[in-house]
Amino acid sequence: MRLLLVIVLIVVAIWFVRRMLRAASKKDIVEKPPVAGELVSCARCGMHLPRAEAREAAGRLFCSEEHARLGAGGG
Repeated sequence: MRLLLVIVLIVVAIWFVRRMLRAASKKDIVEKPPVAGELVSCARCGMHLPRAEAREAAGRLFCSEEHARLGAGGG
């Protein structure tokens, strides 16, 4: 009977510790805020980004200055 009680106490202790560790790890996760505004696609590589961050060249939208310099096409 004493052995059964010790086993139950150990199982409960392990369950409690695992539960506390799981709860602590969930608090560390920081959610990113959603992207505000319209998403556009880069004319060169196709990557999606907010329109406010896009570069415009020759009437097309690009994800970076380098892609705007290189122009549309390619990958």
